[in-house]
Amino acid sequence: MLERLRAAVRDVPDFPKPGIVFKDITPVLGDPRLLREAFEALAERASALRPDKVVAIESRGFIFGGALAHLLQVGLVPVRKPGKLPWKRVARSYALEYGTDALEMHEDALRPGERSLVVDDVIATGGTARAVGELIESVGARVAGFSFLIELSFLNGRAQLSPHEVQSLLVY
Repeated sequence: MLERLRAAVRDVPDFPKPGIVFKDITPVLGDPRLLREAFEALAERASALRPDKVVAIESRGFIFGGALAHLLQVGLVPVRKPGKLPWKRVARSYALEYGTDALEMHEDALRPGERSLVVDDVIATGGTARAVGELIESVGARVAGFSFLIELSFLNGRAQLSPHEVQSLLVY
């Protein structure tokens, strides 16, 4: 399954800017069997972390986060870009590999002590996921670990998430 998954991920050179090779997962999303297998493999690995909630990062993280929350039978917490959530929010700014951004979460989305699994499609430099981990901790919840479809290991994003466990199906 991992070989088929790796073969389905498409490289797009010079996107979103020159020198970056974007890992395009849309061929995976378009293959129902492969997508189901990816969801199941991520959930199987993540179950050992015993999360109470899945915290999914906008936007492709929602695809994987919703499926993992369903398979793990836990709640889902969306983390969004500023101005997208209607209730009281907590926010964190973070650095991207090509700029800066911010993320928000409802302040009551997690209870103190809840174990939270952070989910996204790709980990690059780790700044986005680290900011989400900080959001989780700012409301008194705990980071159970991080789960990604793809890890760009040459960018060393995993180091940003220490000491938490990081799980990735495909490592480049």
